[in-house]
Parts: sequence; structure tokens; C-alpha cells
Amino acid sequence: MSGLCGWLARCGAAPEPAAAPPVTPEAVLARMAAPLSRFDGAPLTLGAGDTGAVAVAAIDGSRHLYQQDGLQVAIWGRPALHGSADDVAGRLASLWLSRGVAACACLSGPFCLAILDAFSGSAVLAVDRAGIHPLCYASNAQGLFFASSLDALLAHPSVRAALDPQALYHYLYHHMVPGPGTAYVGQQRLLPGEYLHVRAGRRYRGSYWQLEFQERAYARSRASFAVKQEEFLRTLRLSVESSLGGDSAGTGAFLSGGTDSSTLAAIVGQVTGRPARTYSIGFDAPGYDEMAYARLAASHAGSIHHERYVTPGDVLAAIPAMAAAFDQPFGNASAIPAFYCAQMAREDGVMRLLGGDGGDELFGGNERYARQALLSQYARLPAMLRQAVIEPLLFRERAGKPWRLAGKARRYIEQASLPLPARLDSHNLLLCHGYRAVLEDGFIDTIDPGMAAGCLSGAYWERQGQGLSQINELLALDMRFTLADNDLVKVRTACELAGVEAAFPFLHDAMVAFAARLAPQDKLDGMRLRPFFKRALADILPPAIVRKKKHGFGLPFGLWLHSHAPLRDFAFDNLAQLRRRGIVRPAFIDDLQCRLLAQHPAYHGTMVWLLMMLEQWLSHHPAALGALAGGFAASATETPAVLDPTA
Repeated sequence: MSGLCGWLARCGAAPEPAAAPPVTPEAVLARMAAPLSRFDGAPLTLGAGDTGAVAVAAIDGSRHLYQQDGLQVAIWGRPALHGSADDVAGRLASLWLSRGVAACACLSGPFCLAILDAFSGSAVLAVDRAGIHPLCYASNAQGLFFASSLDALLAHPSVRAALDPQALYHYLYHHMVPGPGTAYVGQQRLLPGEYLHVRAGRRYRGSYWQLEFQERAYARSRASFAVKQEEFLRTLRLSVESSLGGDSAGTGAFLSGGTDSSTLAAIVGQVTGRPARTYSIGFDAPGYDEMAYARLAASHAGSIHHERYVTPGDVLAAIPAMAAAFDQPFGNASAIPAFYCAQMAREDGVMRLLGGDGGDELFGGNERYARQALLSQYARLPAMLRQAVIEPLLFRERAGKPWRLAGKARRYIEQASLPLPARLDSHNLLLCHGYRAVLEDGFIDTIDPGMAAGCLSGAYWERQGQGLSQINELLALDMRFTLADNDLVKVRTACELAGVEAAFPFLHDAMVAFAARLAPQDKLDGMRLRPFFKRALADILPPAIVRKKKHGFGLPFGLWLHSHAPLRDFAFDNLAQLRRRGIVRPAFIDDLQCRLLAQHPAYHGTMVWLLMMLEQWLSHHPAALGALAGGFAASATETPAVLDPTA
């Protein structure tokens, strides 16, 4: 994994006890940076001063470091400053001296950065607008410590590893640990478009950029479809060209056969003037294989196509390495096929892969958007009709033969009666079984179960009062949760494990800005998903792909647990180890293996995967395992960052 790391020592802080022989700042930096380049062997650039130190481990073109007169600027990524990628770190240093944290808003593209100013004793950390490049931090009496990976952060001797039980609960609830929290007490992660400003010994957290939908402005626009289509296609080509980074020969593209990846395959060919190199994963399992669509898209785009069928044995072989690669628990099983896709590309000489992530969250491509629109229609009926007629009719006791239609209508009303975003969790595994039936009492005593749903609600309600349409409220929520906390983490880590750089053209700043200006009905028209996107690309994509439903790289793990004994034995062995951790009730694990998995392999196979990957993650992260062995008594002692009054 590439990235950056470093620290800013607190003025007057007592030094750490010296080892024998004394450890130099360069040696500590190198130890922190080691996890950042463990997969790709990326070159390391170090910079150590009297009060701070930074290191960037990255390939050429995404490694930027400026040092002069006590000012250090370190950037990982491929950003542009005022539209230019030349000498970004040096020009940002000048801009910092004149504009302070406002300089972050002048950057675009994927990046994370650290600015250490020894003269003022201040520092700024920031990440890009989509959260493509992560950055986490911790502070204590010794100073501020930061890194792109929690593993790198923990490599500093002044940073402690205290596993946060609340984060483990969040993982079981959300299948990942939502930002700004992390798996460890006192360690935080910056959200998309955020910065952390440390000055005068205090930490201020703010946003230099937020996604702003312009519904009213676009409602007044009389732009025709043709005008919007022309702007969209021009922006799409610009985004792809920018993501190629001047090395189109060494760049390939994921190809699932969906609209987003198929679009990229076609546009790469248009931009470069030669066939794209595309890579697809298939599964020999009913209902999971979409290779036919990938082949159709490749043929239509004229790409040089490569494919691989992932087997249960492949999954078994990849699980330990995948668990070790993630710096905190992560439960999205499609990381495995994404890894094999990236590995196939790397073996073909590809150094960068374009992913279609972001297209759904910008243009309205997820099935749940249409479902939530349908559920919201019930609340628009007159209250008297709902409460005095419909609900008494459907929920009264009926003698004789059950009325099947009434059962479906009742389920619709039950979900429709829940407010957003709570009803998004209607199929949540932990809520389905009840956390008290799943978790040990001692573990429950250390957490607040309501905080998991509160992560979702807090992000959703940030948009209330802005007068947005429901579709844009959901898109904003998914940009934060589905994308930044899940999909980008999945693809980025899978590519890093394979030694490949990931790029996401749909998250180019110009594309995000264009989508934010589209009218809500261009993203969801009744029950029709992404109508503008599909119509604008009608001449580029095969009709069958425009019409198909979203699928992706879903893994048939639950089905394979029944048919592949070695995979099942491995999973159940991990569950046997987990039952001794004091987190999950042994009785629930027994019920999961003996009854629930047989009843619904796909649904409850996900729970097996979550628990298995939690045990695997704990086993491959000794610092976390040591904290777990000491119990869950750890508590945060650091003072939380406050909102920046100058933001």
C-alpha cells in the first residue's frame, strides 16, 4: 500500500524513553512507512525536522514532498492545484503561507496531505473530496501522529493500540467501521473533503468542501437534453483522460458488464484511439455469473478482454492475505473477486485499473433508490385514509384461508411506516436476530448499540433543512457510507494487495459537479433508475446492458459453504476460535452453523463471512489481538477535535 505518514511533536513535550542505541527520527519514519509499501515496494521519500517528520511511500507521479525553512508539505496522490499538476507541493506551500487551511480548497483530484509548519508550530491534514485516499490520526501528550494506514500509525512507539469495542459492533452492523471512527480508541479518520488543523496545541476539524446539489438553479435552467448530453460526454472523456494519467498503455479497466464499467471500457477506447484492456471475474454458480454481459460489453467496445472464473479454492487461498491487508475489520466479500481481477491485470502488465465506482451514487443507479421512492408514496396518502381504512383492513385478524396479497401489503406498510434512514436497515442481520441474541452480555456492557444506527442517521440528517429531493438525500448518504467507507476501501485495498493502482473516473471533480447540477428526475424518474445517464449513453452502450439490473462482483459464499468442504471447514474453524473471544454468543454460532445457514445460505452466509473475517482480522493484527486479550476496559483520553470556527 502506498501512502504518507509522520508526526508533529508537541512543543515542550517530554521525549519518549530512548532505546539503546537511540532511535533516530529517520528510523521511526521508516518503521511507520514499512506497512505503506509492503505490497508494491513503492519508493520512500523522507523528511525529518526538529519538530516534525513526514514520509511519502508511492510510485513516481503520486509522491510529492516539499521542505524549506521549517515548512514541510507531503502529498500522496495525483492532485492538481488550480488545474495544474506541476510542482503541487511547492505551490501549495506558498499558498498555505498566504491563505492557511483555505489552500486545501484549491486542490482537486485524489490525494491526502500533511503540512507541518515548524515556525508557527501548526499542522494541517486533509483528504480529497471523495475520500479516495485515506488519512487517520492520533494525538497525545507527545504530539500529533498521522498515516494513511492504521497499521502505519500504530508503528510509531508513541501511539497505543487499544481496540474499540464500539467499532467492532459497528463492523457487525455496517460490515465496516464507519468514519470518522476507527477500530482503535483515540484514533480517527478524516471524512471526504475534511481537514484537521492543529494550532496552539488545539485540534480543529472542518470541511474545505462539501457536495452541494443545485436543484433550484437547475430547475430554472432551460438546457435541452442535447446540451446536457454534450456536456456530460465531454466531462466523461475529460475524467477518463485524467484518470489514465498519461500512461494509457499501462492502464486497464474493471469490467463487470454493468453500465458504469461498460461505459469506461468504451470511453477509454475513444480517448486513447486503441482498444481498452478490460478484466472480468465470473462465478460458476447459478444467479451470480454475469460474464455474458461483460463479454457483450467488451465486444461492443472492441476491448482486449481478459476473464477469470473464481473458485471456492481461490476464495480460501485469498482470505488470510485479504484479512491482513485491511487495517481494520472489513466485511465486503466482493473484495476477493476484485483482488483476483486486479491480480490478473497485474500479471498482464497493467499498473493502474479504472473502476466504475461512483456512477451509482452520482446518477441514481442503485435499486434501493426506486424502492425507497415506492415506500415514500404511502406517506403521501391522506392520514385518514391510511389510519381509518387501509391499515384496519389489512392488519385485522382474518379467519380461514390467508390472503396472500394482504400479507405483501402489510409488509409494504410496515416498512413504509418507518422513517428514513431507519428503513434502510430493514434487512440488517444484527437487527434481524437482535443484538442480545448474537452478542455476549459482557461485550454488550461495553457498547452503546444505538450508536451504529446513529452513524447513518447523523449523516442523513445533515442534509435536512436544505430542501433536497429524496433521491439527492440518498445519493449524498451513499457518497459518504456506501462509497467512501465501503466500495472505495474495497477496490483500493484489493488493488494494493495485487500491486495495482486504482483510479475512479466517475469521481473526477468535474463529473461530481455535473451530476450535482442535474435535476432529481434525471436520476430517478418514477421507478426508472438513472434515466439521463442511460439515455445519454444509448449510442455507446449495448441495449441489453442499458436495460439490465445492477449485479456487480457478488460472491456466492453461502452456496459454496454447502458444496466445498475445505472452505466450510476453514470458516467453521474460525468461528470456533471467535467463540472464545467473548464477543459472540457460542449458542448463536451453533445455531448459525446448524440451522440458519441451511435455511437461507445467501443471507446467513453473509453472517458467517462477517464473523469469519473478524476472527481472521484479529488473528493477523497482533496489536489488536493484544488489546483484546487485555479486555475492553480501554477508554479514550485524548481531547476530541472541535469544529473549526474559521471553516
